[in-house]
Amino acid sequence: MGDRVHATQVPADRRGFLGTFGLATLATLSPASAGAARVDGADYLLEAGLVYLNTGSVGPASRAVLDRTIEAWRELETNPVGMVYGNGASHRATDVVRERAAALLGCTADELLVTRSTTEAMNSVATGIRWTSGDRVLMTDQEHDGGSLGWRHVARRHGVAIDRIAIATTDHDPARLVDRLAAALTPQTRVISVSHVITTTGLRMPIREISALARSRGVLCVVDGAQAVGHVAIDVRALGCDAYAACGHKWLLGPKGTGLLYIRKEAEDRIQPVQREDGRRFVAHSTGIGSLPLIAGLGAAIEAAQAVGVANIEGRIMALRARAYAGMQAIPALTMASPPPGPLGTGLVAARVPDAHPADALRDRLRDRHRVIVKMVEKQWFNGIRLSPHVFNTEADVDAAVAALRTELA
Repeated sequence: MGDRVHATQVPADRRGFLGTFGLATLATLSPASAGAARVDGADYLLEAGLVYLNTGSVGPASRAVLDRTIEAWRELETNPVGMVYGNGASHRATDVVRERAAALLGCTADELLVTRSTTEAMNSVATGIRWTSGDRVLMTDQEHDGGSLGWRHVARRHGVAIDRIAIATTDHDPARLVDRLAAALTPQTRVISVSHVITTTGLRMPIREISALARSRGVLCVVDGAQAVGHVAIDVRALGCDAYAACGHKWLLGPKGTGLLYIRKEAEDRIQPVQREDGRRFVAHSTGIGSLPLIAGLGAAIEAAQAVGVANIEGRIMALRARAYAGMQAIPALTMASPPPGPLGTGLVAARVPDAHPADALRDRLRDRHRVIVKMVEKQWFNGIRLSPHVFNTEADVDAAVAALRTELA
């Protein structure tokens, strides 16, 4: 698969790993230690005893990220006008964050906009394209509402049609997925919009090949990267897409209310969001004053991820994911919906649940009886449960979730 990244394994010593990730230190990861004890999660504010396996929805920010966010807010309020406008410190800091985010995504800072979320970024792309009635957008039937509502908006307002290809939970052949997208293209198709990582199953999409297909037909390729950035290494130039949207509150473990939008320079004449109307900086007449402290916190979260190395983070997540997959696969009542361990898998691992156990009720029992936090797969897709571990989780967390599922589904 064209955009596969080979990850390295990170140490089993969770304390050393979390110290680095929480910005307590930015030193090199320490060697693995046999029989490392469970850490109490002091670098995070999670409730004691809570098994949190839902980073794919909202990840917890570390204490260091939270402290930097609050510190930035306090600094801002010492001289609000001086900090925000002209060449104020808060203003300059946002430019530093964009530089850091650009390095994370593999682009230049002038190709990036800071947003409040992936959804806002996707909406900015959709409304920033000049549409003609009869234009078409091609998507999959697995796109999150946050990545599809903008297209529905322009469909309603401008007479744009939306086409979708179906992706079954057994579709694990990247070449076939690309072929089906190619077959669904029409002369009126203006955009292919897909997720880098499918929210329902964690399937890693062949973005490089999809981007090449789009370019060969003169079509824009727009990628919803909400489930990728922070746990999958990203190089938007290598991927070849025209726009890439991401958020800070999931796998980056950053502040809630932060996001990023990359627009390839060669596509700027076709994608013109209103945020660019008054230049490229964060504080502008076209955007107003955004949440500068949150942007500072986002920078701290990105710095932490870069210090550890996204490949190392991915390796740790994928090791926990493999353990979760094996444990869930061994439960007779569950049918795995995510790809098996391999190049198509990511930190999201999902399984179908028998209809006799509605997913929302099962999710609630896991929370209330076992203090295990997971996500139910939205019902328009299938009756299922999804786990998404991160570096603050341990093997014991995964085992506790599997044991709770086994108990509730017995």
